[in-house]
Amino acid sequence: MTTWITICDTCKRDGWAETGAPLTDGETLAALIETEARPGVRTRRVSCLMGCTHGCNVAIQGAGKLSYTLGRFAPDAEAAAAIADYAALHAETETGQVPFRQWPLGVKGHFVTRHPPLPDDTTPDTP
Repeated sequence: MTTWITICDTCKRDGWAETGAPLTDGETLAALIETEARPGVRTRRVSCLMGCTHGCNVAIQGAGKLSYTLGRFAPDAEAAAAIADYAALHAETETGQVPFRQWPLGVKGHFVTRHPPLPDDTTPDTP
């Protein structure tokens, strides 16, 4: 099953405006992640994941699986590789939960939120 890396391309880390960079930090990180092809993983860019105090932000998502928001990344190749590696591990799981001992070092300390999978249409509502 496909795991998606949703990348905020509008993220700007503190001090970005002073750098004169032609791209946002999010655009830079997105371009780097997009070069890190992994089996079962796709990427997409969105404008704003609303985690501005945690930029650069990505979401790791898969249908019927736990989803995660990660942030506080530098827009560099090391972060991009760690994000892609984690997403590949996520893709290999049935539930989206990757054991901590398997996490790439580059994602440790970057988790912001975890979201349970959405219920399917056959799940009864709870009072």
